[in-house]
Amino acid sequence: MTELQEIAPAFVAMAHRIVWATVGTVGPDGRPRTRILHPYWEWDGTTLTGVIATSPLSPKRRDLDRTPYVSVNYWAPDQDTCRADCRAEWILDEAGRQEVWTTFAEAPEPVGYDPAIIPVWKDGPLSPAFGCLRLAPFALRLMDGSLMLTGEGRLLTWRADA
Repeated sequence: MTELQEIAPAFVAMAHRIVWATVGTVGPDGRPRTRILHPYWEWDGTTLTGVIATSPLSPKRRDLDRTPYVSVNYWAPDQDTCRADCRAEWILDEAGRQEVWTTFAEAPEPVGYDPAIIPVWKDGPLSPAFGCLRLAPFALRLMDGSLMLTGEGRLLTWRADA
């Protein structure tokens, strides 16, 4: 079993349990910017991919056009944390936007939801305010909170270039 095969399923389980993530980009001024977003992750046994339903009209569009990388960090009150550092790519074609819309609409709770609850997306996946990001991780880190609190637990890391 490779490091990725060990960490990816554990990462998805923790991320989908926590749901909301702090996502950092680099602004045009070279300074970090963060926001809270709701990624969905898929592990097919070989590749881990994330998607985020978000607006292409937001400042993150300009950030990602300049520097197409994000850091996605999850934290839970029990101190469980996981992070994915990723290359981010906009999905703006009709088929891709429909696919991501359906992914979120059909995913089980708590990570699944009806994107139409967002007022600016009420017109569906072809709304001008609806866009998507595809995330391709190049580094993962997962730490059970028990490791920090008791010294017992998991710390898993993976880098694509390692």
